[in-house]
Amino acid sequence: MRPALAAPRDQWQDATMNDEIEWKVSDGLVPYPEALAWMEARAAAIAEGSARECIWLLEHPPLYSAGTSADVAELLDDRFPVFKAGRGGRYTYHGPGQRIGYLMIDLNKRGRDVRCFVHAVEGWVIATLSKLGIEARREAGRIGIWTNEPEKNGRPGAEAKIGAIGIRVRRWVSFHGFSVNISPDLSHFGGIIPCGLPDFPVTSVASMDNPATMSAFDSALYEGLAGFLAELK
Repeated sequence: MRPALAAPRDQWQDATMNDEIEWKVSDGLVPYPEALAWMEARAAAIAEGSARECIWLLEHPPLYSAGTSADVAELLDDRFPVFKAGRGGRYTYHGPGQRIGYLMIDLNKRGRDVRCFVHAVEGWVIATLSKLGIEARREAGRIGIWTNEPEKNGRPGAEAKIGAIGIRVRRWVSFHGFSVNISPDLSHFGGIIPCGLPDFPVTSVASMDNPATMSAFDSALYEGLAGFLAELK
């Protein structure tokens, strides 16, 4: 049975795309356990052929999630609830001001290549940030989305992580997805070693003195949806 959950709302109207993929944006803060249950139910329905693929954009209340590679030594302060996520990766933070994108995509029809899928997700987020004026990139050996903070006092800005990727695939349907820091309270990351990388800070769109809003990010992301899907075929 699908868990009770405030129904996400349609953000854009595009009949061709909506016939193929349901694009949803939720208002307010969605509790993590409810989101996880909803995702898993939807992914199972997609695998059974009884539901469309779905891209769900939302925000969570402050929490830490532990991926399958999480090391308890990297949980420094459990000031927020900690949830086992079941996705790949280590500890990460979710909270208000961070855009979460949960991707329930049927890889049976889009190529059974998880590496290609993760690469395409990274590229989609990087291209979205570029439209907002932020130069982001991949870094070899470090999954996620990286950028450089603005120069200060004539010195180059520090290399920092602005987005995280965490994917799980079951019956060749993906769930979980990405998070991008738009305007979260970055001090909340202090309770963990984010993604197990102690030598790199975390940044956000707002802390880079960029005025782009969550809505602007969503719009730019949607504009790049067709290109993202094309990468999977």
